[in-house]
Amino acid sequence: MSHSKRHAGIARRALLLLAACCGIAAAPARAQDYPVRPIKLIVPNPPGGVTDLLGRIVSERLGALYRQPVVVDNRSGASGHVGAQQVARSPADGYTLLLGTIGIHSAYASYRKLGYDPSTELVPVTILAESPNVVLVPVDSPLHSFGELLAKAKADPAGLNYATAGPGSSVHMVTALFETISGAKVNYVPYKGSGPAMVDLIGGQVQVMFENLPSAMPHIQSGRVRALAVTGNRRDPRLPKVPTIAESGLPDYAAYSWFTVAVPRGTPQPVVDQLSRDLKRVLAAPEVVAQLDKLGATQVLNSPAQAQKFIQAETVKWTRVIQATKLQLD
Repeated sequence: MSHSKRHAGIARRALLLLAACCGIAAAPARAQDYPVRPIKLIVPNPPGGVTDLLGRIVSERLGALYRQPVVVDNRSGASGHVGAQQVARSPADGYTLLLGTIGIHSAYASYRKLGYDPSTELVPVTILAESPNVVLVPVDSPLHSFGELLAKAKADPAGLNYATAGPGSSVHMVTALFETISGAKVNYVPYKGSGPAMVDLIGGQVQVMFENLPSAMPHIQSGRVRALAVTGNRRDPRLPKVPTIAESGLPDYAAYSWFTVAVPRGTPQPVVDQLSRDLKRVLAAPEVVAQLDKLGATQVLNSPAQAQKFIQAETVKWTRVIQATKLQLD
C-alpha cells in the first residue's frame, strides 16, 4: 500500500473517531439523559393568579414523573416580560422553563424596547390550556348585565375604571378588544398581577375586570363578585347561566386567554419533544383534568409545531388590537 493511501486511511479513521467523540460529547442533549437535576419553572406573575396556579400544577405533576424537583420561581414585572426575558437568557438545556401567556408570546408589540424578541428567543413546548375571561363587577354594583355595562361604557366612560393584571397582560388585551369593537374608551388601572387587582375589585375601588376564569371562579362561587358575561364564543359549562359577550350586544367579540410552557431558543429538539410528550401524559390524568375544570381552564396540550402555528396567528390578531387602540407601554 502506498504512503498516500495509508495516510488517507488513517485520516478517514481519525475523522470517524472525532465524529464518535463529538457524538459522545453531545449525549446530554438526548432525551433519555433528561432530566438529571432540578428544573426551574419561571412563572412571570405574582402568586395567586391563574398563571401561578397552573404553574404549580405543572411543577407538582412533572416533578413527580421526573423524580426531580420542579421549582416555581415567581418573577413578575413588565406584563411578564421580566420573567420571560430571564428564561430567554438562560442556558438552552431544558432546565429553565417558562409558564407563558398571551402578553408574552403575542401582545408584545405594545413594547418597543423589550431587550429581547419573544417570537424568536422563546420556543413553545405546548399550549398548556386555555380559558375564557369573565366580565366581573363587585357584588354590590348597580350593573346587573353586560348590556348595562356596555351602555354605561358608551354614555359615561369616565365613570368606569377597569382593573388589569398589568399593561399588556391577557386581561388587558381582552378588555382592549372590548374597547376596539364597542368604541367605548374606559379608564384602565394596571396592577402587578390579578391577585391585587381582584382585591380592589371586591373592595369597589375599580368597577369592572375582564378576569381569567380560573382565578375568578372562587370569588364568583363565594359571592364576592358578580359575573356578567364570558368572553368565549360559547357559554362556559361551569357558568351555564352567564351569557357570552357576543350574546349580550357585541356579536363580533370572542377571546380566550391561553398559557404555554416554553423554553429558550436552542434547546435540543429531543428535549423539547420529550417535555411536550410528558406534559401531555401527566396533565391528561383524570384528577388533573378535574382540577383544571374546577379552575375554569381547558387543556390543549398540542405539539410544539402546532403551538408555534397557533401563536403566530394570535400575534396577528393582538397586534391589530394594539395598533387600533394605540397601546404603547414604553
